[in-house]
Order: sequence, then C-alpha cells, then structure tokens
Amino acid sequence: MTLFLAMFFLGYGLLHYYALIKIRAAFAPGILAIVLLVLFMLAMILAPVGVRLTEKAGLESIARLLSHIGYTWMGVIFLFFATGVFIDIYRLLLHVANVMFDGALSKFTLTYRHYVVIALAVTAAVATYAYFEALHIRTERITIVTPKLPAHANPLRIVQISDVHLGLIVSEARLARILEKVKEASPDILVSTGDLVDGQINNLETVIEPLKNITPRYGKFAITGNHEFYAGLAQSLDFTRKAGFTILRNETARVGDVMYIIGVDDPASAGYRIPDGSSERALLTSLTEGGFKLLLKHRPAVDAASTGLFDLQLSGHVHKGQIFPFRYLTRLFYPYYGGFHRVGKNAYLYVNRGSGTWGPPMRFLAPPEITVIELVRAPEQH
Repeated sequence: MTLFLAMFFLGYGLLHYYALIKIRAAFAPGILAIVLLVLFMLAMILAPVGVRLTEKAGLESIARLLSHIGYTWMGVIFLFFATGVFIDIYRLLLHVANVMFDGALSKFTLTYRHYVVIALAVTAAVATYAYFEALHIRTERITIVTPKLPAHANPLRIVQISDVHLGLIVSEARLARILEKVKEASPDILVSTGDLVDGQINNLETVIEPLKNITPRYGKFAITGNHEFYAGLAQSLDFTRKAGFTILRNETARVGDVMYIIGVDDPASAGYRIPDGSSERALLTSLTEGGFKLLLKHRPAVDAASTGLFDLQLSGHVHKGQIFPFRYLTRLFYPYYGGFHRVGKNAYLYVNRGSGTWGPPMRFLAPPEITVIELVRAPEQH
C-alpha cells in the first residue's frame, strides 16, 4: 500500500506539472495567477487524503463534497493529459512532415495557444460525456452451452456484479440503477466478484436493505476484492453478510445439485497477514464429483495450475481502464482486461467492466455493466 500510494502521488503530481507547463506556455499568466493555480493543484493532489481524514473525523457531508470535487478533477486532469499528449504527437509528426516536404503542410499548423485551447475544449466535452456514461448501466449477455447442467435447472441464469465501490460517490442513487438492472435480469444466482465496498465504508447502512431484498432462488455469493481489505476486512465482511451474501474465502459451496461455486480471496490479503487458506488448485481438485464449476476470482488472471479444473471464471478489478485510454496501461498487467474469453478446451473467463466507479465518477468508452450469464444444457447425443 505504501508503494502504491507513493507511485500514485508521484504520477498524479506529474500530471499536474504537465498541465501547469502547458497553461503557462499558452497563456503566460501573471505571478499571482500562477501561485493560485499551483495552490489549487496542490489542493487537488491532496484531496484524496482530505477525503479520508474528514470521513474518519465523522464529517461525512464535507467528505462527500470533497470526494466529488477531488475525484472529478482527477478524471479531468487525466483526460487533459491524454488529449495533450495526442496533440503533442500530432505536432511532432506535422513538424517532421514540414521539414521533409519543405513546409508543404504548414497550413495545418496552429499557434501553441490554439492547441491548448483545443485540448481544454476536448477535455471538457469528454469529461461531461464520461460523467453521464458512468450513470448508464449496460446489461451484457452471454450464453454457455454445457453438458454439466441438470435438466431441472435448465436454463440457469447467473448475474454478476463487480467493483460497485459503494461509498461516498457510489451510494443509494447509483446502487438503485444497478439493482434495477439486476431485477430485470431475474437471476437464479447473483454473484459479486469483489470490491463491493470502496476504501471508505462508513455509514452504508442505508444501502444494505436494497441489496438484501434481492433474493435469487439459489442464493447470492461474494468474494473479497482488494478494497474489502483497504476498507477494513471485518466491517467489509459484516456489511456483505448483512446484505445477504454468502462469502467464499478460499472456500467452495455446493449449490443444490446444480453446480459448485469456488471463491478465492484477493491477493491483497497477503499484505494484511491473513492466512491464504487452501490454494485455488487445491480447492478445485478437491471437487471430485461431476458438475459445473464456477470460479469467482477478483483479478482476471488465469492460473495455469487451474487450467481444465473449472468451467467458468468470473472476474473484475480492471474496469476495462474506466477512462480511455487508461486501458492500455491496465492491459500491460492484465491481458484479459474485459469481455469473454476461451481459456481452455471447455473453460471460459468473463471479465466484468465494473458496475460502479473507482475514483473519478466517470467512464469513457468503458460503460458500467452487470453481466447475465445463461447456462444452457447441451442436448443429449444419440
């Protein structure tokens, strides 16, 4: 966590430095304006710390306001950086072309100020769109044909939510949008693949009842994500249980004679000196009877030792980058950063984009989702 925070604040600070250089070069503001801009940027860099401190002090209204301002700004500054880099590449290529072709493309060259104004306008437009995209929950549907489903359960509908991040930003209103989609899907099983809560978890009692009221016929199952540990494991688990979920922490559950559900803890548990329990492979190999095996695993990493031992792995964690083009960074660590993948002869992985948001209340080209997985019994061969 210490390393993560150090890298985060270093990177976040560099984004602001880049923006400051651009604005100073384009508009040549006076010393007072520069000082005020620097102070504002420092305040925004430290806003996540302020959110945490004010919430711990019980100042929830201030913490909520500060989180909306600070995290929205986080999305804005990232979009400005991404747009600025794109324009910088365009300017470089244009300069090279003009050198090579004796200024033939000089009519496409603008002043530096014009480039920065364009970057600011694009940032404002995309940020506005991204804010509303984050409110529009999509329902993604996939169908898997399997011979392992008993006839009386055919078809079986599993609904996955992931990375809801209930807290200061994702609260009653946003949860209601998510649960409306869940109810429309009429799940037989509801699963939460981690990060149901955010890093702060105070005063979430008002959202327990709406979650508790979802009662699929075969139950609700949840696993830990990294944020369950950041928020405080004991209270995270208490909240999840009160919401009606069976929590699987390196455990298996037999769902009638329908399937097995295997849930593993997020690797963040290692940093909190919490025993790992049984390994993923040990859990899977312990299931000697036939039946469909559903593996719940927060991070979309497929363990080579587990190949062939499960039928479907459901994951989340990476949000498909949440704000484009951040996905190109996340895919360096998680090649399966979103969507449906075949990972074995008869094994699949689905990576949910996340049902809520982390940090900025924005999504750009990575809309939030719930996933409906319909298992259909394969016809008998004669």
